[in-house]
Amino acid sequence: MNTPAPLAPLSATLQALGRLSDRGQLRHLDSAFATFVAGLDPAPTPALAVAAAVLAQMEGRGHSCLPLAALASDPHALLPLPEAPDEDAAALLARLPSGVDGWRAALAVSAVVHRVGSGADRGQPLVLDGPAAAPRLYLRRYRDYERRVAAAVRARSAAREPVDEAGAARWLARLFAPAPDATPRTEAVDWQRLACAVALRARLSIVTGGPGTGKTYTAARLLALLFATHPAPERLRVALAAPTGKAAARLRQSIDASLLGLQAGLAGHLDLAALTARIGPARTLHALLGAGPDSRRFRHHAGNPLDLDVLLVDEASMVHLEMMAALLDALPPHARLVLLGDKDQLASVEAGAVLGDLCRDAEAGRYDAETARYAEAVAGQTLPAPHLTAARAAPALAQQTVMLRESRRFEGPIGALARAVNAAADTGLPLRLLAGDESGALYGTEAADVDAVIALATGGRVGAPACYRDYLELLRRGPAADEAEAHAAWAKAVLQRFDRFRLLCAVREGALGVAGLNQAVQQALARAGLLQPRGEWYAGRPVIVTRNEPTLGVFNGDIGITLPGARGGDALRVFFLDGEALRSVAVGRLAHAETAFAMTVHKSQGSEFEHAVLVLSAGAGKVLSRELAYTGITRARRAFTLMAERPGILEAALARPTERASGLRDFLESGG
Repeated sequence: MNTPAPLAPLSATLQALGRLSDRGQLRHLDSAFATFVAGLDPAPTPALAVAAAVLAQMEGRGHSCLPLAALASDPHALLPLPEAPDEDAAALLARLPSGVDGWRAALAVSAVVHRVGSGADRGQPLVLDGPAAAPRLYLRRYRDYERRVAAAVRARSAAREPVDEAGAARWLARLFAPAPDATPRTEAVDWQRLACAVALRARLSIVTGGPGTGKTYTAARLLALLFATHPAPERLRVALAAPTGKAAARLRQSIDASLLGLQAGLAGHLDLAALTARIGPARTLHALLGAGPDSRRFRHHAGNPLDLDVLLVDEASMVHLEMMAALLDALPPHARLVLLGDKDQLASVEAGAVLGDLCRDAEAGRYDAETARYAEAVAGQTLPAPHLTAARAAPALAQQTVMLRESRRFEGPIGALARAVNAAADTGLPLRLLAGDESGALYGTEAADVDAVIALATGGRVGAPACYRDYLELLRRGPAADEAEAHAAWAKAVLQRFDRFRLLCAVREGALGVAGLNQAVQQALARAGLLQPRGEWYAGRPVIVTRNEPTLGVFNGDIGITLPGARGGDALRVFFLDGEALRSVAVGRLAHAETAFAMTVHKSQGSEFEHAVLVLSAGAGKVLSRELAYTGITRARRAFTLMAERPGILEAALARPTERASGLRDFLESGG
């Protein structure tokens, strides 16, 4: 019998990658991209095909590049080969280069790879950049995004604005005058006051801090300071934005509440109410930039910049690399950008961890002598020695970054749990805090199943009664009267009650994932007589928008409730609440939405719930991380519940901090 001729190395490699995709260890997109890239090269090699597949896979997991040193040192960590070696895996590994130098040399000779600093740039789809000891392979557009973001950040943070220091100091004294009943500060430095001072002197500033540290409180005072120190405050054009509709609505509400508290103290000095009334509603970044349907292009860009002087962006940890590049491109050169966010939260779903990269020096400070002098003169703050640097060339970005460190809202059991998770010094401490809390704010189990989660969703628990029964009982009662005003009040109340409780999942699939729990909760509520599901759309169905629909005024991440229209015979509509503004869309027009009894932790960023339940499935695998646990916990205002499927899941998450491959920090430091 004739033995088939062995496949050529490239063909064998592509087939092995295809089998990995068939087994779910790679995406089909990853192996298809490897085949596509190999087809562009006149002399493709197995190394090129494998690097292309791993690069595509890493982009799908949020990385902006492939560090060749990581691939060289441990191929199994990045290339998802079977745990038990087989012939495919052994043959695949045998064809790969050895060491960083081997990988760099193998890729540098490819016609589809541009090696920065060597050879002509002909627009090749892949780019090899970085130092010889730590080269990085990019999809071309992601390297372009990183370089554009780095260049804009360097320029804006270094561009100093003239400041009347004595005048600014007087205004800061007014804006931060302690209220008679205020809780005394426990820290020597008023970081909020310092953040306002440094934001006044440049075109970029970053304010980071955990929940309850007063990021939007600080931002409101910064806005008042900008109005107060501007020569023509009535002409100052200010915009507020956030990545999601929910985060944008919460930003405007928080800003308005803080400004309201300031007005009385500024009477006779500044007509703050009139000035801030001109700001307008906070918008999603997609709406701000003018997203078009089925396109990555925005209406606003460098050639058609935004018409504003100040842009304040909240929940900046959710802003992915491509969006940050587009945002910085669209800002007019003179405009100030203020980024607010928690650097310890989950990074964006899409590629990049921009805020994390920008805030790498935030905790250390690294303030230079000029910033120390300015802090004393304008903010009246003496910076502690550990936060100062003697380096002659301290990073300009570090001088414009302030980390808020004192939490006012998260001082109780939830705050203690969040700090324990974030520190991760003792991975057993969070479970001890969950077990030892007697206030009812915390509860946890490591033996959760679907029935236990459903019981919690439909009936709440001792110490945390908020659950989905709340909004459905109000839904069943209906509006107080048969008129539009009563219907609107009822719809708002239903939405607000729904937002008291939420199931937050680590994964989408599986019985304890988003898909499984959404179906299980819907069925349980129907059995209890609280819902009457008939087909896809039914009264009481909560939905999350999964795609930007600018023509409808809804954007990815918006949460709504399906309700009858204002008149009894009207068809079902999905109602959304932006602050106090109620809007609705006919269900027939909302093509991209999913049921939202359960949602991923990623999708919950920018939201807070009276009672948040974090569901950790045993099948979550590498999705589990310290940042995921921290983000889930900090969505809770009054009560938090952990539902882990088995022991050890939370500890495994805490032992796995998120590390996203990126060259942004290098571009910031090198100026490349």
